This record gives sequence, C-alpha cells and structure tokens, in this order.
Amino acid sequence: MALSLKQKIQDPKQGVYLIGTTPPKMGTDKAQLETIANKLLARLHEIEYDGVIIYDIQDESSRTAVPRPFPFRKTVDPREYSQLISQLSELDVITYKSVAQRDEAEFNAWLDETAEKYKLKNIVLVGSPSSTGDIKLSLPNAYKALGEHKSNTFLGGVTIAERHASKRNEHERLLEKIDQGCEYFISQAVYNAQETIDLITSYSRSCRHKGISPKRIILTFTPCGGEKTLDFMKWLGISVPEATKWRILDSNDSLNESIRICRDNLNQILQSCAHLDVPLGLNIESLTNRKEEIDASINLYRLLKATMELNLAEKQIA
Repeated sequence: MALSLKQKIQDPKQGVYLIGTTPPKMGTDKAQLETIANKLLARLHEIEYDGVIIYDIQDESSRTAVPRPFPFRKTVDPREYSQLISQLSELDVITYKSVAQRDEAEFNAWLDETAEKYKLKNIVLVGSPSSTGDIKLSLPNAYKALGEHKSNTFLGGVTIAERHASKRNEHERLLEKIDQGCEYFISQAVYNAQETIDLITSYSRSCRHKGISPKRIILTFTPCGGEKTLDFMKWLGISVPEATKWRILDSNDSLNESIRICRDNLNQILQSCAHLDVPLGLNIESLTNRKEEIDASINLYRLLKATMELNLAEKQIA
C-alpha cells in the first residue's frame, strides 16, 4: 500500500519530492480552473512526485519600499485549487495559509471550512511579511487556535535561512514551531548554500541538546532565466551571492546555468549536512509564469531528485 505524504514526511528513510505552484488569478471560472489544473498535471505527467504545494500569495509591499518587479494579482482561494489538484491527481497536497489578515474568530471559521468543505489536512501557516503591517492574528496565536481546534491537521511551517544569517535565531524559531505543533518545514528558495548549511547545522545541534529528533526540512529550489527573475528573487528576500548573480547573467544560457547552480548548491548542502541526521526533502517551484522557466523547473526537478535519491541510497548502505 502506498504511503501517504504525511507518512513519507515522518519517515526519515523516505525521500519527499514536491512541486510548488500558485493558484490561478481571482475571477477564473471553474471550467477554466480545471483546464489550468489539467495543463499543470499534464506537464508533470512524466515525473514521479509525492504531492503539490499550493501557495497563498499575499501583497508583501509592507515588507519593503522597493517596487514589486512583477505586479501583484489576487488569486482564487488556495483551498479550492488544492482540492481540485488533489482530486485530479489523486495525490496529497499541502496548502499554505497566510494568517495575519483575519482575527481569531475568522481563522477558526476558516479551519472549520477547510476541514469540512475542502477536506484538506496538510496545512502550512504563514505569518505577516512585516511587523509593521495590519496584523489581526499573529502566527503564534494562529498555532494556538489550531491546537485547540477539532480538525486533524498535519501542520508544517516555513523556514528562512536568510533570516538566520541576519538574526542567528532561526533554529530557535524552528524549535518553538515544533512545540507549537509543526511536523515539518519548507524553506524559501535556496540560492545561498552556506546560509542553508549554517541553519541546518544550528538546528541539528539544538535538537541534539534538547534530546529530540529533528523534523524534516524540505528545501525549495527554483530556476532563474535572467535579470527580471533575479530582481524578483531579491525582492522576495532570497539571498543570491554576487558571484552567483554574475554566473547566471554572464552565461550564454542563464536558465540552464541556474539549474547547474541549484545542483551545485544541493550537493554542497547534502555533503556538508550528511552527519547531522536532519531529514531533508525537495520542493521545486517556478517563480514566474514564463513558459521557459516553468519547463526548466521540470528539468531542475529531475536533476535534483536524482541527486537526492543517490544521497539517500548512499546513506542507507553506509
């Protein structure tokens, strides 16, 4: 019998391989929504993956004064798209939920509807992008409300290596989130391997000191086709070392060069963290709707999954 996504995430001997995507724009009718979902799944037909992550896209303009390189567009409810993708693919989905926009009563109503109407159990809660925004519900309070709710949620959290690089406390945040019910973590897109290695190392050591087993960290990677996507990555807060930036922009084929960089970064992370006993996973996304970057994300998935599978096999015979 095939393992569920929850079972795979909880078993450190299993690989976990996901695809990340955003819901279609708000106003998309149900027929067109199904067409878009089928198109996505047709593109994924030739690869084996464990599930799909559906993001909850929010306006993050409060986080920075820099203009957004791509215009912000509201999307259909991520739960609606998650339910559709799950029904069409017969695979598990993970649905993101940004919690800051609703108060606790509204959030509890959202939890009721998510469990009863949409039948979704794999949820990742995301806090406000900025402490200066209009925050109706903090992330800790959302975790508390979820813990008191009757739904049987398999809860995940977000982890950001860049935050660890600047504040040196992301590992402590992960431990707090574990105490608040998180069973796994999904990273922001990785383009700075050393920052991710530093975070995983600090997290592993803290877990060891507390006498607990580390929860899985699912590493996100994305292709980059040129300067506009790089600008967007910078706007999102993704750390791209100067040498990496020029390696992409000076290449005759920026997209394929970015794929090679992602492979190099994953190899560096796997080699540097092999002794740390932190289960890892893989999530591949495309940050834009450009066809060439979406196609490149499939190539990136194939390459990085093979890399992780080899690493996992080597661990099991060691």
